[in-house]
Amino acid sequence: MQYSLYKNRVICGLVDLPGQPLAELPDEGEILFLFRRPPLTGRETFAVTHPSQLTADEGPEVLTTAQPSREVPADLARAIAQKRVRAVNAAHPRWEELLDLPPRGDKVRVNLLALGDVGSTLAMGLKLLGGDVISTLGLCDVRENVPQRWEFELGQIAVPFPRVKIVKPEDVFGCDVFLFCASRFVPDTAVKDGDVRMAQYELNRPLAASYGRMAREAGFKGMFCVVSDPVDPLCRAALLESNRNENGELDYKGLFPYQVRGFGLGVMNARARYYAEKDPRFVDFLIDGRTFGPHGEGLIVANSVSRYDDALSRELTEKTKHANLDMRQLGYKPYVAPALSSGALSLLGCLRGAWHCSSTYLDGVFMGAQNRVAPNGPQLERLPLPGALLERIRETMEQLKQIQ
Repeated sequence: MQYSLYKNRVICGLVDLPGQPLAELPDEGEILFLFRRPPLTGRETFAVTHPSQLTADEGPEVLTTAQPSREVPADLARAIAQKRVRAVNAAHPRWEELLDLPPRGDKVRVNLLALGDVGSTLAMGLKLLGGDVISTLGLCDVRENVPQRWEFELGQIAVPFPRVKIVKPEDVFGCDVFLFCASRFVPDTAVKDGDVRMAQYELNRPLAASYGRMAREAGFKGMFCVVSDPVDPLCRAALLESNRNENGELDYKGLFPYQVRGFGLGVMNARARYYAEKDPRFVDFLIDGRTFGPHGEGLIVANSVSRYDDALSRELTEKTKHANLDMRQLGYKPYVAPALSSGALSLLGCLRGAWHCSSTYLDGVFMGAQNRVAPNGPQLERLPLPGALLERIRETMEQLKQIQ
């Protein structure tokens, strides 16, 4: 392991490092571990919480504590234990931009695009609950009088923050957090079966991609958050399109993976809890159950991490996955719980640095799991996952890779 001082940053790695060599690591301050992996094939920066993460390898094993450990120098092991180490992909052409992540104040500016059923409900949740972390809530919609209506309504909710304002479409990236709630196709209540989320992908993908390009043109440094269905593939479309030039070639001049996040898993976790509270067979979920994967097909519900039962988990997965169809059978569109559980509550948890459910980039796809924005970078929850559960996660990630 080599150490050096480069542009006033302490870096370490297994390969030749730039800068002035160091004999040992300092006892305080951030340490950056440099690895090399083709750009956009996985995370470009993340919090290192265990020595086993000091590698370019990435996959579902990142989510388990059952990774083989590795020997590291005592001073580096101590820095990892103190949560002072962050990994950076030195193979990315703009890796030096990752030496310092953009600072964020106590409160952020949030702009929300599209005030349909989900967007307007999400806006209500943020207005009521987000005053401690959101300074302004910008509202954008291309339909006439829609943003005016919701600025008028939300402005009359008697909480001082966040302040609500109307944002023009060309100004949507003048913020710290951009919420993509737009959709060109939302199935009506006549649709009562099938995976309605993937039916939206063909039309919504170009829309998400277009805003990925806009983020690139704006030099956007904030969070690009997708709430529209299907959440996880749309995240990938926005990320990749932002990194293409006018000829459609990847040039890596757009969004970094850590900037893009999908908010769809929160409601799946909440639905699993709903069913667990009604059926004593699933009660273990309320103690240490977990959800992984996308908002839709490929979802994984684990009835328990410590007492995993594959058959029970698969039954609970099916109930959770099809809860939206149960609502459609009643004649209503299922948007309130997604807007609040996946949207408002999960986003606020993310902004507060708390553990929450959302999708982050992992091994080339956006994968839902418990995670948080830690002081030393994005951090995925690591658990002692049973082999059968880990295999389900691996299958889901392979399925996600097939969606283009």
